[in-house]
Amino acid sequence: MRILFSSTPQHGHVLPELPLARAFRDRGDEVAVITSASFGPLFAAEGVTLLPVGPEIPELLAEAARLAGVDDPTVPDPAVAAELFAGARIDLTADAAIAAARAFRPELIVAEATDYVGPLVADVLEVPYAKLAFGPPIPAQFTDVFDAVAERRYKERGLAVPRPTWYLDPCPEALRGPEWQEPQGRLPLRPEAHRGPGTPDTAGTVSAGGGARPKVLLSFGTHFAAPEVLRPVIDALAEKADLVVTLGLAATAADYGEGFDHVEFVGFTPLAELLDGVDLVVTHGGAGTTLGTLSRGLPMVVVPQGADQFLQAAAVAGSRSGVAVLPPAGPEEVAAAVVEVLGGEEYRDNARRAAAQIAAMPSPREVADKLAALVG
Repeated sequence: MRILFSSTPQHGHVLPELPLARAFRDRGDEVAVITSASFGPLFAAEGVTLLPVGPEIPELLAEAARLAGVDDPTVPDPAVAAELFAGARIDLTADAAIAAARAFRPELIVAEATDYVGPLVADVLEVPYAKLAFGPPIPAQFTDVFDAVAERRYKERGLAVPRPTWYLDPCPEALRGPEWQEPQGRLPLRPEAHRGPGTPDTAGTVSAGGGARPKVLLSFGTHFAAPEVLRPVIDALAEKADLVVTLGLAATAADYGEGFDHVEFVGFTPLAELLDGVDLVVTHGGAGTTLGTLSRGLPMVVVPQGADQFLQAAAVAGSRSGVAVLPPAGPEEVAAAVVEVLGGEEYRDNARRAAAQIAAMPSPREVADKLAALVG
């Protein structure tokens, strides 16, 4: 088969597609991905073809702010977000994406949850498409704004936003809200902690730190790990635990200052390589980090910074597999939450329960086989 993946050009959107892309690749299928050129090295290492189309996020964000009439694109704004994902990206990417996809001739398109280019390509090429969710379903009050922008762009092209044939769902039962309803075409899909190329999936609970001091991973992903955000949290936690701090894509250890006796800074590293020996993860609540952490049975303190991170924070808190610290709470509240979770066996038990649910979900290879059979 020929499988085409499509993603917004951000790590938090691209990386959750990797396990299923690998599964199709390992089946011997032809696999390609539509996203920006900056992800070339990532997919080259995976043996997956990149079809580089469209600009990078800074250009998309600037255009989204212009379309929304906002001066500062870095300030969270629903109108800018809608124009980013469903307006500017279609405007600046769709034509090149259609041309690249025609040449590739996909039999199935898999698009991540906030990608509107993949569904557009699927509609033009009359190919079935599967939506790959990140985690708990995003409420309609958020998606409706995106959909409205996308519908206008599709209409300009004489198209209608298609419904996905399949909804690939990585969310374990523990994180579902009380009003959860099964989406049409749902296929559960086991999420993984991001791992490097050629590294086997070692899903399951990990060994705790076991040292004289607890070991805490502090990871705010690739785009939210600004020193001015993390330094106060580091100061509040350094006396309570040994810290491993991820730097994101741009920062260096020197950006955080000096005098850290119990802090190890690491550059961009697959999450799977950071979790063994950790007692707790403090995170911004990106869906990939949240599900990857729970897949290893580790509790969390979630400090959401924006986007869908508040959904993950609420789901973690609701499952009692961790604690959510919401703004305007500061680093002292984060430190108090860390102490609470480390001292409460209930959180670790619930995280392990979520890990067991994740382990029981169909693997990416099983889902790839099923989709291949359904497509025929």
